[in-house]
Amino acid sequence: MTAHATLLSNAADRLFTALGRSLDQTKPDIMIAEIAHVTSVGDGVAQVRGFTDLGIDELVRFESGVVGYAFSLNEIKSGIVLLGDSSRVRTGDRVARMRRVLDVPVGPELLSRVVNPLGLPLDGMGPVSAAVRLPIERPAPMIMHRAPVATPLQTGIKAIDAAIPVGRGQRQLIVGDRQTGKTSIALDAILNQKDTGVIAVYCAIGQRASAVVRVIRALREHGAIDRTITVVAGADDVPGLEFIAPYAATAMAEHFMEQGRDVVIVFDDLTSHARAYRELSLLLRRPPGREAYPGDVFYIHSRLLERAAQLRDEHGGGSLTALPIIETQAQNLSAYIPTNLISITDGQIYLSPDLFEKGHLPAINIGKSVSRVGGKAQLPAYRAIAGDLRLAHSQFEELETFARFGTRLDEDTRVKLRRGRRVRQVLRQKERTPLSVTQQIAAMLAATQGLLDQIPPEDVASAEAFLLEGLEEDFPDLANAIEEGQALSAEDLDLWSGAISGRLDSWRAAGDGNG
Repeated sequence: MTAHATLLSNAADRLFTALGRSLDQTKPDIMIAEIAHVTSVGDGVAQVRGFTDLGIDELVRFESGVVGYAFSLNEIKSGIVLLGDSSRVRTGDRVARMRRVLDVPVGPELLSRVVNPLGLPLDGMGPVSAAVRLPIERPAPMIMHRAPVATPLQTGIKAIDAAIPVGRGQRQLIVGDRQTGKTSIALDAILNQKDTGVIAVYCAIGQRASAVVRVIRALREHGAIDRTITVVAGADDVPGLEFIAPYAATAMAEHFMEQGRDVVIVFDDLTSHARAYRELSLLLRRPPGREAYPGDVFYIHSRLLERAAQLRDEHGGGSLTALPIIETQAQNLSAYIPTNLISITDGQIYLSPDLFEKGHLPAINIGKSVSRVGGKAQLPAYRAIAGDLRLAHSQFEELETFARFGTRLDEDTRVKLRRGRRVRQVLRQKERTPLSVTQQIAAMLAATQGLLDQIPPEDVASAEAFLLEGLEEDFPDLANAIEEGQALSAEDLDLWSGAISGRLDSWRAAGDGNG
């Protein structure tokens, strides 16, 4: 071997030795990121190809920074629902897995805040500083962890608390045509929890911005905003945000329930939620079914509403009461989505456009409304006063229809008609004017016992207002007994009736004097 060859060989040995030492000392940071590419983009959805281990509901991030989550998976493509502006996503863009499911911030930091379904603030009050996050999709409480629904959730509305009681942990549907007062009833139920310690979550799905602003303004004016979380997915948002909104709001509410608190959540409304799901499913080529909804539209609402529960004491004792709202078309309760929701929930409050047009507000049709929990979630005083209210009111409506034919009526029928008209007047109530339990009991007692029969129907509201003013201060012991759940004895009823008659006599005297 020549000297030149020897030098080259030694140089090569030194080079490889140096490279070996460098490789031994190098500890590279390896980042594993599975990458796919966008094959097509639609209005709020995208199809991507290349993932081999993507999980359902897993978050992904597009090259432009837009986030989405896996909605449908198959061997070739993955359907991604976008949670941002779809115009920023283009065919061919890279997509990376985020290796976590969609979650939201939870905790007391969210109280009084207005956020979107991702927990991002919409109220201009700075970021939400919550330290805890929960997945939006969570299993419902187990049957063995649930307790019977037995504690009333007072709405402050006479027609509901007396005839269609709602219990803590119940799922009570509010159903009716457009513009019949559905949101007002749910909002009044929230406002009536001012002194009960119940936390409220209001979830607006596909609502106009002006309608949401009115709700927030009412919460502020009545001092309820500090115990309310408002989750908004507006009509201008992408359908993906509308779809996840109720699940995100439920996760925020469940955090308080699991800490032993009582929570009421309003979904306004699930009609828009079902439409958003239908839109996403059609865009991702899922097979349509009845009314073009996919076959699992029942499941998306059942898995949501099953999360409402009353927990046993050993599991915290908290409760989550759901008040879903659904909109009907031309009073058609047998439509696809309304029948689904009616079968899932524990009862419904039906609002009639006919009653609304006649000025009977709230426009609650007691005959078509029902609470499957019934008297078990009602104070005993209500059962003593209004136990047969539903039956008596239905009989009155039939008699009133029959009397329109001009038939000669016997005295007993005329008495029933006279009393029924007074009961109907007492059941009227202006919005944002919730009544305490004692006030409701007194008003219903006066109506059902015939103490208002001699008062003209147009004067019943004035007489009722005079009757209820200062009532609890005059009878504090009886008021406390009613609110503590004690039954009314015959002596109590006689005492109440005498007191109410005396107040009505004073009202008549004051009216005569003014006249």
